[in-house]
Amino acid sequence: MDATITSADGIRRCGWAHSAPELLPHHDDEWGRPLHGDQPLFEKLCLEGFQAGLSWITILRKRDAFREAFTAFDIDRVAGFDDRDVERLLADARIGRNRAKITAAISNARATQRLVENDPGALDAVLWGFAPPRRTVAPGSYASIPASTPGSTSASAALKKLGFRFVGPTTVYALMQFAGLVNDHSAGCHLAAGEPGAL
Repeated sequence: MDATITSADGIRRCGWAHSAPELLPHHDDEWGRPLHGDQPLFEKLCLEGFQAGLSWITILRKRDAFREAFTAFDIDRVAGFDDRDVERLLADARIGRNRAKITAAISNARATQRLVENDPGALDAVLWGFAPPRRTVAPGSYASIPASTPGSTSASAALKKLGFRFVGPTTVYALMQFAGLVNDHSAGCHLAAGEPGAL
């Protein structure tokens, strides 16, 4: 796929944004836009954990179901899930029914709860503390971007020390891309570094 493609509206976007109808608004409105807040970042961390080994479009298409099943990813409510909730989630055909990923999401809610209990914004601070300097030159293509970076490796290690699971360097780098800690829009995309609409 080309690094960038001109859409029907005349705007040039990353090539991957054209591979499914749901990806175009995701590309423009979410991916790479700076995201802050413990709860939104917790949700993205969970979704990236469920995405491991799957394509992102699979998770994006199930996101509303995930939000319903996981009580809008409310940190305190997910932290309170018990064995009955695990079985409920395993029986929910609308979501990714992987026991290890489900229990990791619950464990990560508890880790987040501990982290932010006396320090609201602490998850945001931890993650954004690993954001590299903003790009001034966009990558030539999405294919040229590594699956992980030294920054995502360090962030992964820090999260694991805090008790988080399913937060390997590749998963964390996907989160960094999604949440705008990095701008990995390809050169030529209207949202790429150096473009007037850059994030």
